[in-house]
Amino acid sequence: MPHIYKDEGVVLKTIKLGEADRIVTLFTRQNGKVRAVAKGIRKTKSRFGARLEPFTRTDLVIYKGRNLDTITQADIVTSFDEIRCDYTKLRAGVALLDVVEKITPERERAFPTYALLIGGLRALAEGRPNVVPSFLVKLLSISGYHPQLSSCAGCDQEAVLGAFSPALGGAICEMCWRDAGDSIRMSSADIALMSHLLSSDFGPPAEIGTTIAMTQALRSYAEYHLERPLKTLHGLTAS
Repeated sequence: MPHIYKDEGVVLKTIKLGEADRIVTLFTRQNGKVRAVAKGIRKTKSRFGARLEPFTRTDLVIYKGRNLDTITQADIVTSFDEIRCDYTKLRAGVALLDVVEKITPERERAFPTYALLIGGLRALAEGRPNVVPSFLVKLLSISGYHPQLSSCAGCDQEAVLGAFSPALGGAICEMCWRDAGDSIRMSSADIALMSHLLSSDFGPPAEIGTTIAMTQALRSYAEYHLERPLKTLHGLTAS
């Protein structure tokens, strides 16, 4: 990688550094997850302004450092202000950024993940339903944790599915549910919708109870495989 490179990225999170700087975690189009310093960003007359706030999609010029890179230029492509201005959208958006930050390694190019993140944020901004479970099931699949949803993950039979087991890797039948201690009860219709979300664009509507059930099942599945909590997904009631 050259010492200075250009890329496009979405700001996942920021943390304070010293008196006036911030460390910005970005998910970029070409370089995957990158952590970089934005010097002087907390000063009143910072040249960055609001260009490096979470959710913002920005064009970047970055200097490659030994441990942390340094952002030298940032220009907004899409602000996604619609997400920041609505509490429900904001909570869902924070969950999307958080799971991408937790599931992706540093400096590993993953354009499908980048494209999915842009699509998820755009769907949230437009007010489409079921964005969080749809995003989760897609992200898990392309990240190597594809859940089994068409047949029982326990016995591999095409039986009626009535629960979801993170340890077994997906939906399970009634017989397997009795032996799966970590399983989450779900209706066959909820599981069918989850499968539909995996293969379709953002947007299919559902009852709020179904959205919550799918989100929490996928949260448990992600936490099981990542071996770390995803606190931003706890208690989401709409997405």
